[in-house]
Amino acid sequence: MTDLSVHIGGLRLANPVLTASGTFGYGEEFNDFFDLNRLGGLITKTVTLEYRPGNPPPRIVETAAGMLNSIGLPNLGVDGFIREKWPFLQTLTTPVIVNVAGKSGDDFVRVVERLETVSGISAYELNFSCPNVKEGGLSFSANAATAHQVAHAVRQVTTRPLIVKLTPNVTSISEIGLAVQEAGADAVSAINTLVGMSVDIQTRRPRLATVTGGLSGPAIKPVALAKVYELVRSLRIPVIAIGGIFTAEDALEFLIVGARAVQIGTASFVHPDAALQVIQGLEKYCAEQNTSAADLCGTLALR
Repeated sequence: MTDLSVHIGGLRLANPVLTASGTFGYGEEFNDFFDLNRLGGLITKTVTLEYRPGNPPPRIVETAAGMLNSIGLPNLGVDGFIREKWPFLQTLTTPVIVNVAGKSGDDFVRVVERLETVSGISAYELNFSCPNVKEGGLSFSANAATAHQVAHAVRQVTTRPLIVKLTPNVTSISEIGLAVQEAGADAVSAINTLVGMSVDIQTRRPRLATVTGGLSGPAIKPVALAKVYELVRSLRIPVIAIGGIFTAEDALEFLIVGARAVQIGTASFVHPDAALQVIQGLEKYCAEQNTSAADLCGTLALR
């Protein structure tokens, strides 16, 4: 039988395919499409300290090879998540990773402290691409010192695996990766969306209410692949790849350059069972190549 299992820090995944935060809801929305326990892991929609309504519409725009979004992290807040979303999630046997965001470093700590009272959470993914209000709106991963400070503070309040999600909208993503590695992160996930914009030429107005948003989908895959490769060469901790992964072939490219796992994002909007299709494709490839997913990671042959 083909072995697709991989390890992320102390977390064992049956296969290297996870769902990307913000693209899969809280799992229950996709429960009718396939068995969610086939996933390597499920990463929840972002959870913040308090309720957030999100940004005003329009907040999604289709592009030629992907989509722009400015959703604004709408969610029930950590107490609402525990009360209304966790009861379903705790019925799953696949690892559930909770994505966490905040307006300040203290927010991240307080959300994780609250989640520490809940049994069954497998890991946390810290969304460092959200705005840091105390630092003038820059993302937490825009500055290595800030990223280190917040990751270190969260590390002090949990022994659960800690993944830091990094933005590509920086001069050096590996500098930020090294900072959170030093702070005690068990892994990084990359990349979050690229900043993008779209204009309606008839009205001459931005198509998003917030003017700019995050670009995701196939358009960003080559950028994501290069950033993941950079991180893999720079870090000791595992890298989880995100960015335009629609097929098993896409996922294989990231694994070959050294990613330990992948996240399926925009593809789930097009094909609700996209993650399952990728898993099945990986099974087929590994069987044909007589290899395991773990042994496949980092096998890039440079000319």
